[in-house]
Amino acid sequence: MSKFLIVGLGNIGSEYKNTRHNIGFDVLDYLAKEEGVTFSENRLAEVAYLKLKGKPIVLIKPTTFMNLSGKAVNYWLQQEKINLENMLVIVDELALPLGKIRINPKGSDGGHNGLKNIQETLNTTIYTRLRFGIGNQFQKGKQVDFVLGKWTEEEQVLLKEKIKTTAEAIKSFAFVGLERTMNSFNAK
Repeated sequence: MSKFLIVGLGNIGSEYKNTRHNIGFDVLDYLAKEEGVTFSENRLAEVAYLKLKGKPIVLIKPTTFMNLSGKAVNYWLQQEKINLENMLVIVDELALPLGKIRINPKGSDGGHNGLKNIQETLNTTIYTRLRFGIGNQFQKGKQVDFVLGKWTEEEQVLLKEKIKTTAEAIKSFAFVGLERTMNSFNAK
């Protein structure tokens, strides 16, 4: 039976809670709550285990901070003996409108330090990532403040629905595979 590793990228610490950069953590928190599992502190990550229709899925939220995410990802791939094609990384994306998701089997880091570190550590750009659009409504020179900023009230209303859709995409990835998941969710 294939095992899956779902990685939500973010930063640990209360100052990063509910920020755009932590959408990966938020999605995994939603999925864990929906499935009745809890995260526990483990090596290099907070980890939760669940089974969906008999498929074992390991959820991790790296505790290494965004720029060192690759260390946690590599450790958990090895620890759980999970094939790279069964890994999905959830990451915030400035180039997509708020709540739009895009699933790709490979690609560049797009200037995202978490993806950059994963690619450097694993020495490949061929792994599935789900980019969650956070929009780009910031003034020139204010990108870092925007990414590390808290969601507005208006954004939070839309987020609930979009996080639920993203959790459905994760389940689809495990159940029906990458190709069908991309066809279903990249079009939404």
